[in-house]
Amino acid sequence: MSTLFARAWARFTSLLPTRSDLVEARRDPRRDLLAGLTVAIVALPLALGFGVSSGLGAEAGLATAVVAGALAAVFGGSNLQVSGPTGAMTVVLVPIVGQYGATGVLTVGVMAGVMLVALAALRAGKYMQYVPAPVVEGFTLGIACVIGLQQVPNALGVPKPEGDRVLVVTWRAVEEFAKSPNWTAVGFAVAVAAVMLAGARWRPTVPFSILAVIAATIVAQVAGLDAAKPIGDLPAGLPAPSLSFLELGSLGSLFAPAVAVAALAALESLLSASVADGMTVGQKHDPDRELFGQGLANIAAPLFGGVPATGAIARTAVNVRTGASSRLAALTHAVILAVIVFAAAPLVSKIPLAALAGVLLATAIRMVEVGSLKAMAKATRSDALILVLTAVATLALDLVYAVIIGLVVAGALALRAVAKQARFDQVPLDHGDHSAEEHALLAEHIVAYRIDGPLFFAAAHRFLLELTEVADVRVVILRMSRVSTMDATGALVLKDAVEKLHRRGIVVMTSGIRPGQRQVLDSVGALDLLRLDGREYATTPEAIQGARDHLEMAGVLPAVPAQKTQPTSAKTTDVSEEPAR
Repeated sequence: MSTLFARAWARFTSLLPTRSDLVEARRDPRRDLLAGLTVAIVALPLALGFGVSSGLGAEAGLATAVVAGALAAVFGGSNLQVSGPTGAMTVVLVPIVGQYGATGVLTVGVMAGVMLVALAALRAGKYMQYVPAPVVEGFTLGIACVIGLQQVPNALGVPKPEGDRVLVVTWRAVEEFAKSPNWTAVGFAVAVAAVMLAGARWRPTVPFSILAVIAATIVAQVAGLDAAKPIGDLPAGLPAPSLSFLELGSLGSLFAPAVAVAALAALESLLSASVADGMTVGQKHDPDRELFGQGLANIAAPLFGGVPATGAIARTAVNVRTGASSRLAALTHAVILAVIVFAAAPLVSKIPLAALAGVLLATAIRMVEVGSLKAMAKATRSDALILVLTAVATLALDLVYAVIIGLVVAGALALRAVAKQARFDQVPLDHGDHSAEEHALLAEHIVAYRIDGPLFFAAAHRFLLELTEVADVRVVILRMSRVSTMDATGALVLKDAVEKLHRRGIVVMTSGIRPGQRQVLDSVGALDLLRLDGREYATTPEAIQGARDHLEMAGVLPAVPAQKTQPTSAKTTDVSEEPAR
């Protein structure tokens, strides 16, 4: 018991901040502080916009950016990750808000946070590396499309229509705009998006998003443009932490949405941390600690009215490009946003919603990496299919289903490709010490097959069909030294094929069975069948000699004085058969 407790304690402490984090934060604090300021300027309109898009309001987005951003910066597994509300999470939250209301979203956030902490304790972070690149690219493309479509109502200056599906809401918003056009809102959205996109090409390091939003706000206030609807009143500060929203009776019905939120938070956060590693030299995140930090962030954010958070790829990229070297930069970004919440809430409340819509439209466009999509589409047909299918599922269904569908299809196509590598070929008999005449006589009654590659469920039945259609011979030799892997289905199919050959009076002999395959064969009863009358051999020449002895005993071949080769037992089988045999 003490050993178990010691292991659990060691595991828990490995997820906590270390002294090295503090040492790294002291190396170049001036550069980290500057990077944090830059990220905060970029994050402010995004936090406001995603808060509005989620349905909980701009104040929820700010609370998330401050609370979750600070906790994830301290406890997360990446030195460069910046966390907060994201467009991907907003896509998942909108239907939850529609079905369960704001309290449901807050409860789901806490539940998802607990799940993330549990995933960290189970060391689940390493499994992120198994998500195929086409799934990630399709997922990102689908998210970008959904984020862009979500902004259509605010960009057109119409009230958000009812509906759970983004395509339906977008169509209804267009219909409403056609009835009563609001060109002022459209002008703000297009102008802000254009400034951001053009500015990113001209001066990538300049935060054009905040400059465009400030300009749009000034124009709306000076010109008195009532058609440019503002965010509205914001509280001057964060609310006191509270669990009043939590209703224990609703936990059961919210479990499935919480799983979806936790899965998305884990996927996006680990993906963002991996992107940050790839943009730097010498940085490597701890995936389990990252899950732990995101879990704590998502438990705490709802207490202050915030929505669930994840690592934010766009803000993390800005953080890296502006020279951040430690988690001090991400923490600075959260502190600056907190200062804005307390000191500048009245000014922030005057920002036009259409301007925020323009920011998110530009963000959605910049999320699409055309070069990566082209490369993925040109790689293989399977990659292109997975990418398109994941993107369409993201747009038509939801993000979690999209990832599941993408993973299932990717797995099925990968199995298909592996199954195609399995080969079942007839090979000529080795001459050995036999004369040409005797070799011809042996070839008339003996046939040898070599199995290459995996013998598993995806390829085994083709093997069964080919083996059982063997012509009339007396002995079949199966060379198995090149079987790379075998599962229960492959072992059962092999057993079935041997039994069918036995019923036809054909003797089956094997050579080169690997030690790792014996347990599988033995578990389904195939090993005893292959050992029948000592018909398992270490090498193919021994199997051929055994087949000749069998034919001699059956009177098919004339008896000649020869050194009889003894069959090899399971315990002494040598599987070092050379491929040329």
